[in-house]
Parts: sequence; structure tokens; C-alpha cells
Amino acid sequence: MNPDERERVIVRTSIIGIVANVLLVAFKAVVGLASNSIAIVLDAVNNLTDALSSVITIIGAKLAGKRANRAHPLGYGRYEYLSALVIVAIVLYAGITSLIESVRKIIEPELADYSAVTLIVVAAAVVVKIVLGRYVSAKGKQVGSGSLVASGKDALFDAAISASVLAAALIYLATGVSLEAYVGVLISIVIVKAGIDMLRETLDDILGSRPDPDLAKGVKRTVCADPEVLGAYDLLLDSYGPDLTVGAVHVEVPDTMTAAEIDTMTRRVQAAVYEEHRIALATVGIYSRNTTDNAVVEMLSEITRVVMAHDEVLQMHGFYTDVANKRASFDVIIDFAAKDREGLYRQIVGEVQALYPDYEFTIALDRDLSD
Repeated sequence: MNPDERERVIVRTSIIGIVANVLLVAFKAVVGLASNSIAIVLDAVNNLTDALSSVITIIGAKLAGKRANRAHPLGYGRYEYLSALVIVAIVLYAGITSLIESVRKIIEPELADYSAVTLIVVAAAVVVKIVLGRYVSAKGKQVGSGSLVASGKDALFDAAISASVLAAALIYLATGVSLEAYVGVLISIVIVKAGIDMLRETLDDILGSRPDPDLAKGVKRTVCADPEVLGAYDLLLDSYGPDLTVGAVHVEVPDTMTAAEIDTMTRRVQAAVYEEHRIALATVGIYSRNTTDNAVVEMLSEITRVVMAHDEVLQMHGFYTDVANKRASFDVIIDFAAKDREGLYRQIVGEVQALYPDYEFTIALDRDLSD
């Protein structure tokens, strides 16, 4: 789906959500105030935040859809992350203020007066939210919009909240026990938790996070499927919005390849990764593997044994030896959970140097970027 069509789907779906939520706000606010029900009023507030979230989603989609230019050559896709932060602020504000009001109602209780109309409106709201939630989630998955998927899930949460309000009303009518304020506290906590979860996800998008393991393994499989590639390492993926993920990877190739052959292989790998995963590999770095000297193979085996003997070492790769000049290099990945990564790195350098004292080693402490 092209970006313009994606934007149209997001806007159209968001408008449907806005209309549905505004109608629910109007009905719930009227019946909530008329029946003196804090739970129904807070449910209306929750729907209002959903409507505002949809408005901001539209604004974010419009801004993110701006075409790349000289100032921003990778486009404006990250505007969607900023719009998500605004939504988080609205949700958290609504949740916290609702919680304060609900606690006040527990301290100073006021009895609600439910009518048949009240119950019908709340029951209808449950049905509307279930249908809306499923529709919005489906559209979000169709166009790859995290905002729409989140809105769909939120609508399903709202259905559960409205159902709890309805249950509280029925319990009150049947037993005379009022759970109004307590349901209001429950609603508020759900809203705050949703806001915190959204904040965590949005901050991950902004700060950058470890790629999905299945995606990372899939990209590496695609790279390694090339007949000239002996291994793929150091995969780095950086998202510039839902429509643009830029990546970099190192590949190991035979030391007998020419620059022309490497250039052809690189372009082939970039095309394959984009075709299968829609990821633009901006950089394909090269590790050269010794393939013509058996003594180097034995040297690699010995060094691998020493390095990988440490439990906190996850991987070593990129090994290459310049036998004529007595130089060797490789990268080592040490677990982020290691108590002293730098200390372990220095220990490994010392052990390897002691194993082959006549060689000059360049050992890079690499990051554990992806699975």
C-alpha cells in the first residue's frame, strides 16, 4: 500500500472513531449527570480522550506524510511518535483526574438513580465499543499503524469498562449496594495503566529498541541466502516512521573476492532485503574471511576456544589474519548483563595476545545489537 493510500485509511478510520466516541460522550454525559453516576460520567470522559486521541492521530498522520526534503531527507515519519506522546499526556491526565474524583466520591458518597434509559445507553455503548475496537484494530494491522492498533485495543478495554459500569448498576438495583465510586477507581486505574503502557512503547520508538527477534533473524536469513555471503552480523535497524526502516549489516565474504564482485553482491543483498522485508540497507559492511591458509584456520579455532570459554561472551566474528605482517583482527560481543564488560574485554585481549605473542591484535568490543 502506498503512503497516500495508507494515510487515507488512517484518517478515514480515525474519523469513524471520532464520530462514534463523540456520540457516546454525549449520551453518557447526559445519562451520567441525570442519574448522578460518577462511573458513567468517568466512562464518558474516557470516550472523550479516545476522540481526542483520534484527532491527534489524524494530525500525526498528516504531518508524518510530508514528503522528504533537503532539511529532512529521511522524511517526517517520526511525527507519529510525537503525536503518540501527546495522546499519552491526555490519557494520563484523564486517568489521574478521574482517580482523584472517584476517591472523593468514596469519601463523600452520593447515591445514583438509575433508569431503564441509563442501562440501555450503557449496554449499547458496550456493543458499539466492541464493534469499533475490532474494526479499528483490523484497519491498523492492514496499514501497519501502531496508533490505530492501540486505539482498537483501547476501544475493547472501554467495552470492558462500560460492562463493569453496567454490572455495578444492576448490582445496585438488585441489592441496594452502591459500587459506583469503586468502579470509578477501577476505570481510572485502567486508564492510567493504558497511558503508562503507551508511554513505554512510544519512548521505545523514540529512543530506539532492539529489533523484533523474528524480524532480525529473518533479515539475516535473507542476507545469508546469497551464495557469496558466509555470515551476517551486527544487524542494526532504525525506524523513521512506519513506512521507512533503515538498516546496516556486516557480511563475511571470502578473501578472494574482488571489489567488483563485492559491489555486485552488496547490491544483490540490498535488493533482496528490501523485497522481502521492506527494509533499506543503507550500509553493507564487509568482513574478509581467510580461505587459503590452513594455519589460519587452526589459529581461529584456538582463539575461538579461549574467547568463548567465558560465559558472558555471546559471539566472536569477523576474524581475519594478515599472516605476512603478523596482524589479526576480530570482534567480540559481551553480554550487556556482564558485571564488568570492559574488564572482561581487557582480559580477553590479554589472553589472546599471550596465545600468539608475535601477532598484533585489533579486537573490537562490539554491541549485542540484535538476535
